Amino acid sequence: MPESALTDAELRLLEAQLRERRFDIDRELGGLAQTLVEVREARGAESVDDEHDPEGPTLSSEWSRIHGVHGELASASEAVDAALERLAAGTYGTCTRCSLPIGFARLEARPEATLCIACARATER
Repeated sequence: MPESALTDAELRLLEAQLRERRFDIDRELGGLAQTLVEVREARGAESVDDEHDPEGPTLSSEWSRIHGVHGELASASEAVDAALERLAAGTYGTCTRCSLPIGFARLEARPEATLCIACARATER
C-alpha cells in the first residue's frame, strides 16, 4: 500500500480537525441525551395530551427526530474514530478502494473520508 501523499504539517492539521470534530460530536451527543431524558419524562407524564396539542410537534415526533439525529451523530462519531485509528496506523489519507492517496483538499473538507474523489464518484453511480 502506498504511503500517504500528505505532509507532516497537513497530517497534524487534519488530526486537529478530527479531534475538534470528535469534541463537537461528544458535546452534541451529551445535549441530545439530556433532551431525550426530558422528552421521555414528558411522555410518561399522565397529564400530557401530546397528540391533541395544537402548538408545536407531538412528543412522539420530537422523540423520533431526536433519536434520528442521535443516530446520525453516532455514525459520525464512529467515522471520526476510524479516521483517527487510520492516522495512528499510518494508513490515513489512502483510499480504501484503490489504495491511491486521497487529496488534501478532499480530506480538509471531509477529514473522515475513506475514498478518493474518483472512487467516491464511482460508488455513487
